[in-house]
Amino acid sequence: MNLRSPAFAILFSVSLIAAAGNMALQSVLPAIGREFRLSDTLVAGAFAISALMWTVASPFWARLSDRLGRKKVILIGLGGFIVSMSGFGLAATSGLEGWLGAGIAFTLMAVARTVYGVFGSAAPIASQAYVADRTSPQQRTQAMSLLASAQGLGTVVGPALAPFFVLPLVGLAGPMYAFALLGLVVLFVTWRRLPSGEVVRKPSPSGRHGHAGKGLWKDPRVRDYLLYGLLVTGAQAVNISVLGFHIIDELAASGLEARAAQPFIGIAMLAGAAATLMVQWGLIPLLKLEPRDLMRWGAGLALVGNLMSISSPGYYGVVVGYAVVSMGVGFARPGFTAGSSLSVGPHEQGSVAGLMMSLAGLSFLGPPVIGVALYELSEPAPFVANALLLAAATILCFASPRLRVGPPDLPGRDETPSPETPPASQPGPEGNR
Repeated sequence: MNLRSPAFAILFSVSLIAAAGNMALQSVLPAIGREFRLSDTLVAGAFAISALMWTVASPFWARLSDRLGRKKVILIGLGGFIVSMSGFGLAATSGLEGWLGAGIAFTLMAVARTVYGVFGSAAPIASQAYVADRTSPQQRTQAMSLLASAQGLGTVVGPALAPFFVLPLVGLAGPMYAFALLGLVVLFVTWRRLPSGEVVRKPSPSGRHGHAGKGLWKDPRVRDYLLYGLLVTGAQAVNISVLGFHIIDELAASGLEARAAQPFIGIAMLAGAAATLMVQWGLIPLLKLEPRDLMRWGAGLALVGNLMSISSPGYYGVVVGYAVVSMGVGFARPGFTAGSSLSVGPHEQGSVAGLMMSLAGLSFLGPPVIGVALYELSEPAPFVANALLLAAATILCFASPRLRVGPPDLPGRDETPSPETPPASQPGPEGNR
């Protein structure tokens, strides 16, 4: 697959809009919670159900993308994103304008996020599998890194644009309406322009494609990648969830109210996203690091960033610490994603994509709630907990034989499908008819 092709640009846009919308929501959520006079922990906990549904639904969308085709599942995911963002915006507006009580409005916001939890994982899973179908093993680390960088760019675009959409008529809900509209545009372009039937893939060895990848989470080939990813993404989820509340409280000391702190939250998220992009667009292509090296640098830098958050209080300390954490995650995410993809066969790409994507749900299930609860108890507590998680991830990189050596037999692997294999994106049990 040509990484400069229109098809890859469309997949890039799919990941970009989802990340931008979610980070825009994340940037305004603390202010909305404070406007509703809700506990910080309650605000974080109410959205854990969305992460739970993401985790439960991810394997289903992975299997469905194998049977139904990557493009159709991408369209389903985009549709869920649009419905979720629109519903969240309407519920937030109703509460902020006093049309509904804060409790009812917040409940409806949680329902809207649950919709995203069910459908949101469909598009990134199918996009990752789409790229894996169309790249050689030697190309895949670069391709996965570039696709992952769309999420990094989204974390720039979302918080940077969010303050501009906080308008008089729609208030803090404005970013949700804006990104729902942008999602509709991406949905239309994907439907009209994304190719769906030109690539072929090998059948599974059993001849029964529906069983490919079953029980993959405990497979020694990917188990340690999964554990590493869970540690790193869990720590990142804590950093993201605590960030807005932390900045609001730091600025409150100077008399700035929660709504007025919104641009400062955007700046902090922008700094973190810029650090991620510097890594994924600059350092990774320049250094051509293998997955094992990406994972080592990633866990180590994220550990340093959390230690900086403990030792450097104040607004600028928060921003710098978050940026260093984001650099680490920028290395780590393409490392464990590409490493797990290269460790399995072509007929298991949909399943491994779903498994790695389920980490996004698992990481936002418990860690944000625990992190925000720790923050309410003591400001440094969530960063201390993160430091322990990331120290364990760093040790795992060297203690695990699988992670220490990296994917086996990379130079000699041949995943080129045979000419008679049916197109990968055709409906039905692909490659087994």
